[in-house]
Amino acid sequence: MIAMPELGDARLSLDDSGVATLVLARDDLRNALTGTELIADIVNTCEWINRNHAVGALVLTGEGKAFSSGGNVAEMHERRGMFGGTPIEVQDGYRRGIQRMTLAMYRLEVPAIAAVNGPAIGAGMDLCCMCDIRIGSTQAKVGSTFVNLGIIPGDGGAWFLPRLIGIQRAAELMFSGRIVSAAEALSLGLFMETVEPEGLLARAHELAAQFAGKPREALRIAKRLLWAGQRLELGDFLDYCASQQSLCHTSEQHAAALQAFMGR
Repeated sequence: MIAMPELGDARLSLDDSGVATLVLARDDLRNALTGTELIADIVNTCEWINRNHAVGALVLTGEGKAFSSGGNVAEMHERRGMFGGTPIEVQDGYRRGIQRMTLAMYRLEVPAIAAVNGPAIGAGMDLCCMCDIRIGSTQAKVGSTFVNLGIIPGDGGAWFLPRLIGIQRAAELMFSGRIVSAAEALSLGLFMETVEPEGLLARAHELAAQFAGKPREALRIAKRLLWAGQRLELGDFLDYCASQQSLCHTSEQHAAALQAFMGR
């Protein structure tokens, strides 16, 4: 067993079914990603999961009333932290800061489910979009609100959002900067489901346990295929599928699954 990472502002657990749960635990700042240790906590958790094949899925949620308020607006106003300095220094702050989280989530090898317990605003909404599946509390709200503050999604959110809901709907949300309800997020396809607040984590864990119960090697490869298919030409993608399938066909997990299937 690979030891869990030491986290600063989040709590990480792993249950017997192979589901890891990461709780953003800075309710005092509405789980702001900047000005806290949450970016480093998310990066360290993703890296730990990728090394640890005892993990089959991740549930990501927030503690308290918010999922995440995104960037710390007080720091922006005071030009502190990653928002301070010259344009080159700010650029470097993004690259060495929140964009590390984006790449870590993109490279995460297991299914990630966002259990959106409350408002997910700005970079908080983008973090939801970096997950494979989003289940929202009926009290949740989401918004790509960057333009309201005269900025853009510096965390790469504009790469993820159109891939989820299409360019036209993504454009409307980004250009208006408006906040949408859980019901509208469901209709847009941002949320796969909505549930009452008291049932949110139970539903997220139910789905995660279903995923984690599948052969782990095939599960991780299946996730790689979903992302690779968005950037490769069909011929190249088919070659990639064939090479990955050759690994699956010769794996012990495939042999065990076949044996169980034939023994029904």
